[in-house]
Amino acid sequence: MYGRPAGCKTREKKRRMFSRIKSPQQLIAESGADLEGHGLKRTMGLFQLVCFGVGAIVGTGIFVGLADSVAELGGAIPVSGSSYSFAYASLGERAAFLVGWCLLLEYGVSVSAVAVGWSQYLDELLHSLTGLRLPEALAAGPAEGGVINLPAVVVILMAATLLVRGVRESARATAAMAVLKIGILIVFCAIGFSAFEAGHLSPFATEGMAGITAGASVAFFSYIGFDAITTAGEEVKNPRRNIPLAILICIGLVTVLYCAVALAAIGALGADEVAGKPAALSLVVDQVTGSSVGGGVIAFGAVVAIASVVLAVMYGQTRILMAMSRDGLMPRILERVSPRTSTPVANTWIVAAVFAVPAAFAPLDVVVDLTTIGTLAIMAVVNLAVMVLRRREPGLGRSFKVPLYPLSPVLGIGFCLYLIWGTGWRTWLVFACFLVVGAVLYAVYGRRHSRLALTPAADAAGRAAGGA
Repeated sequence: MYGRPAGCKTREKKRRMFSRIKSPQQLIAESGADLEGHGLKRTMGLFQLVCFGVGAIVGTGIFVGLADSVAELGGAIPVSGSSYSFAYASLGERAAFLVGWCLLLEYGVSVSAVAVGWSQYLDELLHSLTGLRLPEALAAGPAEGGVINLPAVVVILMAATLLVRGVRESARATAAMAVLKIGILIVFCAIGFSAFEAGHLSPFATEGMAGITAGASVAFFSYIGFDAITTAGEEVKNPRRNIPLAILICIGLVTVLYCAVALAAIGALGADEVAGKPAALSLVVDQVTGSSVGGGVIAFGAVVAIASVVLAVMYGQTRILMAMSRDGLMPRILERVSPRTSTPVANTWIVAAVFAVPAAFAPLDVVVDLTTIGTLAIMAVVNLAVMVLRRREPGLGRSFKVPLYPLSPVLGIGFCLYLIWGTGWRTWLVFACFLVVGAVLYAVYGRRHSRLALTPAADAAGRAAGGA
């Protein structure tokens, strides 16, 4: 008789539904990030983690600048979900699902994009060694005059095979490939600078700020490597120390490498000669040396480099799906870990099968355009999560803090939005449709199967810890 009206109860239920927040402490406890839980083993050290980050970055594109926010959150919440988990702890379940949905786009399409690039360099390597080319029908998708990009599919399946064998084996392979490709890039820079002409840098930025913005937004998808480091939160030793440190080391190393490679390539031939060319680095070396041998060496390095990107990014994708599945927002098969290899075997093969399709049939420029805006949106959310958690969880253990707070994350959000603006209305429209599909999936599946919703006590504890 004196109970709350039915309408009030309904509104309260809806309010709780849309404000489901897992505290950082709850995320860590459930993931076993500070223990050896959920079948995952802590086998990666700092060196392997740095190589893992380099493996995910070098070989795709270039963009470094806002990783400090990723470093702070990765050290404070060392779990496999990366940006998805950061959003869950700060902005709630619905926002977290959409971030996870964007991560599927970001990681999956990046795998497809770099696999297509791997196919191009493999063809160049074959040509330099034997004078032969891969059959066009089997080395390109329909939009590029072929039937199927078979090498792109092969490199994805090879990466999946290595990943299901165990994270120790994958980390060792990634470390070896990272060291090799850094060495080859240094050789490339030496060759490129031997033919450097200052006139090739003039006029500088012929397209003005519009061109710089367009280039930065296209290259932004390589930024995935910093996020990928945080997906190892449950399998790296001493994650609170090693994750932020690995990200910061990668910032310095990758910045130097990318700037040097870009300057050497453009200084040697000029921007017009390398822009839009497949296997551009091999082209530079061939023309500078007058021989195909040097280009073949660079092509070999690129084959190794891009293979390591596929391996590292697929690893990150499977761990994010595992985290979402563990929360009930994805089917449970994605969280199952093999007791023999301590890896999510079914998850890995499903990811490989799904993203081999665009690699086989979609052109590279299409898949890169699709992932750019998703990456930008995720990085904006990460910066926002830093500010929310600084306010809501002031006592949270942080092994690294963003410098110049709050200016740095505010500028990070503004910069991401500026680059999103530069992607154009067609990209906005496609991305908006993508988010609508994600929202529908959350309403139909995620909201109903959420384990946080199915455990009211945990829900209350999470909201209380989050300062609700």
